[in-house]
Amino acid sequence: MTSRNALIYLGLLAGALITLAPFGLGLLTSLTSAQQFATGTPLALPNPPTLANYAGLGDAGFGRALAVTALMTAMITLAQLTFSVLAAYAFARLEFTGRDALFWVYIATLMVPGTVTVVPLYLMMAETGLRNTFWALVLPFLFGSPYAIFLLREYFRGIPADLVNAARLDGANTLDAIVHVVLPASKPILVTLTLITVVSQWNSFMWPLVITSGGTWRVLTVATAGLQTQYNAQWPLVMAATTVAIVPLIALFLVFQRQIVRSIVVTGLK
Repeated sequence: MTSRNALIYLGLLAGALITLAPFGLGLLTSLTSAQQFATGTPLALPNPPTLANYAGLGDAGFGRALAVTALMTAMITLAQLTFSVLAAYAFARLEFTGRDALFWVYIATLMVPGTVTVVPLYLMMAETGLRNTFWALVLPFLFGSPYAIFLLREYFRGIPADLVNAARLDGANTLDAIVHVVLPASKPILVTLTLITVVSQWNSFMWPLVITSGGTWRVLTVATAGLQTQYNAQWPLVMAATTVAIVPLIALFLVFQRQIVRSIVVTGLK
C-alpha cells in the first residue's frame, strides 16, 4: 500500500469514526442507569449495562407513538409512490397540451420552503375539523411529491419506448403497461424513493408537532422531544427512545443497500 492510499484510508476512517461516534455514544448512554449517568462521565461505559431505560419507554407511552409513526409512514409511502408513478408516467410518456409547462410549474414548488405551507395547511385542517386526527397527519402528503415525480419521470424516459409499444401491440392499456413493463424495469429507483420517503416521514417533526396535541396521535419525534421535559431531561431514557427510533431505518437500509447502490450506478451512467 502506497503512502497516498494509506492517507486516503486514514481520512476515510477518521470520517467514519466522526460520523458513527454520536450513534455509539447514544447507544452506550441508553444502556446506562440514570444514577450512573448523573454521577459519572458521559464517556464512561455502562457498569453494568441495563435495559431499564427501554422498559421505561412503555410507561411513557412510547409504544403508541411507535405504532402511529409506523402507520403514518406506511400509508404516506404507499400513496406517494402510487400517485408519483402515475404522474411521472403521464409527464414522461403521454402527450397532452401544456404537459411540459405544467411539469416545470409543479417542480418549481420544490423551491418553496416547507415551513411556508404550515400555517395554510393548519388552517385548512382546522376548518374541516381534522385537527388532531390521523388524517391531518397524512392528507397533505398523500398525493405524490415533486422530487419523486421528477426523479421517476427522468427514469421512465430512459426506458426504451419499444418495450411500451410492444405491450400496446399485445393489447395492454396504459395501466397494464405501467404495471407489467415500466415498474419491473424501475425497481432500483423505486426502492430508493421508498427509502427516501420512509426516512423523511419517519423523522417528520414540524407538522406532527403543529397539527396534533396530547398523546393520541403523537409520533416518535414529538414523543422523544417530550421526554426531555416530561422526565427532567433524563438523557439515558431519551437516548433509548432515539435508539428505538433509528433501528428500523438502519435495518431497512441494510436490507436494500444493494438496490440503492444499483440505482446510483444506473442513474450515474445515464
